[in-house]
Amino acid sequence: MRRPVIAIDGPAGSGKSTVAKLVAQRLGFLYIDTGAMYRALTLKALRIKEDLNDEAKLGALARTTEIKLEQAGSSLKVYLDGEDVTSEIRSPEVTNNVKYIARAKPVRECMVAKQRKLGEEGGTVMEGRDIGTVVLPDADKKFYIDASFDIRVGRRHKELNGNGASLTEEEVRKDLKTRDESDFNRAIGPLKKADDAIAVDTTDLTIEGVVDKVLSIIKAL
Repeated sequence: MRRPVIAIDGPAGSGKSTVAKLVAQRLGFLYIDTGAMYRALTLKALRIKEDLNDEAKLGALARTTEIKLEQAGSSLKVYLDGEDVTSEIRSPEVTNNVKYIARAKPVRECMVAKQRKLGEEGGTVMEGRDIGTVVLPDADKKFYIDASFDIRVGRRHKELNGNGASLTEEEVRKDLKTRDESDFNRAIGPLKKADDAIAVDTTDLTIEGVVDKVLSIIKAL
């Protein structure tokens, strides 16, 4: 029997990445962070000083770039043309520029094709911004993870500073607001809840509480 495909979407700081990782780990499924793929391509574009507003060039770059995701225990390793860039793709520079890559139509077409191929065999937990609506519209179960804006700011602040950044909470608040506007309003693959997705508000829940809730729904399939 084919194992199910699980789609998890939600805004930055909602807890979706942590939830997706733990759900995949508990089920023994492959965890796929689609955002990491866009970040890896952003890193390459920055390194070669590609014009981030030239969508045709960005699309060509996406088609000729090898991005590999590899499970390493409870972590996910990201390889860019064979190089481990797991840490580098979380830098502030990449974070501030990934929106240019994510909104480029030729890039998204290329990435969506790659992501669908990764998920087509089942036994996958894939998370991102448009998984349930665009990448895997026929996923066996879809979830939309969210939390209040203030809670997301706090989580994002803790995450970024834990990764070596030195940002004030107000700086993170402004950045998250800008990121939300970009994610929700971009013309290609905007962030939104799929009609058949189950909404999970993590504002007052622990991560384990969210994971248990998601798993109970999946196991009822």
